[in-house]
Amino acid sequence: MIEKDDPERWKICDKVIETVKEQDIKLVYFQWTDIHGILKSFEINAKRIEDFLQDGEHFDGSSITGYGAIEESDKTAIPDPSTFAIMPWRKEKKVARFICDIYKPDGNRYEGDPRYILQKAVKKASEFGYTYYCAPELEFFVIDTDTEKAFKPGDLRGYFDYDPYDINERMRYRINEYCDAMGIETEAIHHEVAYGQHEVDFKYDKAVTSADNTVTLKTIIKTVAAEDGMIGTFMPKPFAGINGSGMHVHQSMMKDGKNAFYDEKDNNYISMTMKKFIAGQLKHAKAMCAVLSSWPNSYKRLVPGYEAPVYIAWGFRNRSPLIRVPDFSGKPSSARCEIRCPDPAGNPYLQFAVLLATGLEGIISDDIEVPEATDKNVYHFSSKDLEKAGIDALPGSLRQAIIEFRNSEFMKEIFGEEPWKNFYYAKLEEFDAYRINVGQWERDRYIVKL
Repeated sequence: MIEKDDPERWKICDKVIETVKEQDIKLVYFQWTDIHGILKSFEINAKRIEDFLQDGEHFDGSSITGYGAIEESDKTAIPDPSTFAIMPWRKEKKVARFICDIYKPDGNRYEGDPRYILQKAVKKASEFGYTYYCAPELEFFVIDTDTEKAFKPGDLRGYFDYDPYDINERMRYRINEYCDAMGIETEAIHHEVAYGQHEVDFKYDKAVTSADNTVTLKTIIKTVAAEDGMIGTFMPKPFAGINGSGMHVHQSMMKDGKNAFYDEKDNNYISMTMKKFIAGQLKHAKAMCAVLSSWPNSYKRLVPGYEAPVYIAWGFRNRSPLIRVPDFSGKPSSARCEIRCPDPAGNPYLQFAVLLATGLEGIISDDIEVPEATDKNVYHFSSKDLEKAGIDALPGSLRQAIIEFRNSEFMKEIFGEEPWKNFYYAKLEEFDAYRINVGQWERDRYIVKL
């Protein structure tokens, strides 16, 4: 039920109401994501901010993917006051936003709300004494268009290239400025390997906060690109022949105020808890791949030869396995593992939910064995080498991935039965739309030959 009498919530609400009045804010956006991760929004009149914080606002969810059929369409968006932020790019009139939790008419949470699915995973981890922290590395492309509306990379620079007079460098500065204004602490912003490709890293936090920040950062990036007449895109592989965009996620578990992934007695300073966490994610890697890499285009990134992880293995420092343990110099607070197959096109609430749930299952289960780490470059393994090492590969297409997802009882448990069906059917429809399309590559290759 909606906790209307929560004193802590209302302390934050009172500060929000005061800020709205002091800053003369006219409109406030209520925002949430559909099951694909697409941001949804409507504006409310800030004069009634207190009423909206108390009761939320009703909306029709029947046309939002994953939010129910017409006969069960009524939903209520309740703003989370801790997510209140003023949009810094709205210079002429101040506008703010909330990220919302979605409820049903009876006052209970809507099971298909992706934020709720993550919150459930967080609650389960807390029941075992764990708090999940994560930090995504968000890669993206800035796309330019010529007079013929052909898409092309916004620049021809490469990894860490710097030019103080370049429009993209100024865009990265503005992204950082907007992040600061909206409460996101960035750690690094730089040009990535591919033409027109960039990366923003922000400070790790608890799972829901990191997912909220990811959604916010996507909005910031698209806004900044649009300000300069360009397109900011999280499409994993917009161009052939160059690297695609990933969203490597750094992860750790805290317990009793300490990093549960650290062990000073281990040769590599990593605990059995971390090893079991990794084992849980490797066990379910195929089943959760449809969530972590959720577009048909995602699987054009997940191919050998472009620094994208394909093989289900783990190791230290080496970037070729699916999960790696970065060098953290034996510092207890920095012990973490990094999973490299997620991409920024997906829904971060669902992505972090499956990562947390599968890792937690590895920790609490006695039936999941920890595989040996490999420090060899598995990109160069032959099929025979992979077979001998017992290393499997991720699904090669969204179709294969959604079959793995469909066959996983554990994915159904994480999502809940109805949201699980909603996600599965939505991805089937997406793949069917992709499957019936005929592209230029096919015309170029086959029309004349055949």
